[in-house]
Amino acid sequence: MTVKILSPEFLHTDERGSLTQLASGGYSQINILVSESGVTRGGHYHKICREAFYIIDGTVKVTAENDKEFYERVFRQGDFFEIYPGTAHEMYFPERCIMAVLYDRPVETGSGKDIYERKIMR
Repeated sequence: MTVKILSPEFLHTDERGSLTQLASGGYSQINILVSESGVTRGGHYHKICREAFYIIDGTVKVTAENDKEFYERVFRQGDFFEIYPGTAHEMYFPERCIMAVLYDRPVETGSGKDIYERKIMR
């Protein structure tokens, strides 16, 4: 499997607004990524990191592949998905997008980065 659709652990909405709990464990690095419209990011894979994305605002077109599968989908605000180690992925942002990015272990360690270039073969 290249991409797994996830659900937040908890969601509460009332007249004050909302609270979305993405995870209470299992991730050790959390980043907020802001991408402007027309930008492409990625073109790489991770050998050991499992990476999850929660779209806070905007849209992103995700293209992913591993040895067995090719995957392409547009994700929107509120979508939550995970990319497994060994899966090359590329993201195109047709509009400004803000997302939370969660890793099950830090991408950067004392011995280097778990980021390896690999273009998607379409």
